[in-house]
Amino acid sequence: MKDVLDERRKALENVFFEKYNRELLEQLRERKQHELDRDRLARVCGIRDEAFLDTLLDQHVQAESLAALVLVPLVIVAWSDREMSGEEARVILEAAHELGIEDGTPAIKLLNYWLVHPPTSKLVDAWTAYASELCGCLALGDREKFGNKLLHWAREVARAAGGVLGLGPKICKK
Repeated sequence: MKDVLDERRKALENVFFEKYNRELLEQLRERKQHELDRDRLARVCGIRDEAFLDTLLDQHVQAESLAALVLVPLVIVAWSDREMSGEEARVILEAAHELGIEDGTPAIKLLNYWLVHPPTSKLVDAWTAYASELCGCLALGDREKFGNKLLHWAREVARAAGGVLGLGPKICKK
């Protein structure tokens, strides 16, 4: 009788610890996924502040949506003179790759479309609304860091459009 009771106790413990171990494993997986998502966001926005990145994740911002948030203004800047130069496209693609957007992905296909077709007013409005909402969730310092990164890339695109044969202003007036 004691052996049967002991076997049943062990079986019960095994079931309990199997469930407990499964829950712990799931928590570890979730934590690892959170860290991976945070790393991707850091690569996209160039900011390493974990609290800022956690705020973005809490707002359900993923690297892909943040990359689009960054790339839309670059596309708008490039099309501001109503044409996309090869150099502007090169700089935008370079920024996309720096953000971790890989060739063959839906994001790069969409970006390639934008390099050929100017952004619609709907895209600009959607970007403006998204950026406004996101900025409302961020602390002032975080908004400034992110804004500075965005301005850096926008200036690079604008520089690519300016000047002729290296002469004249480096950023076109438009």
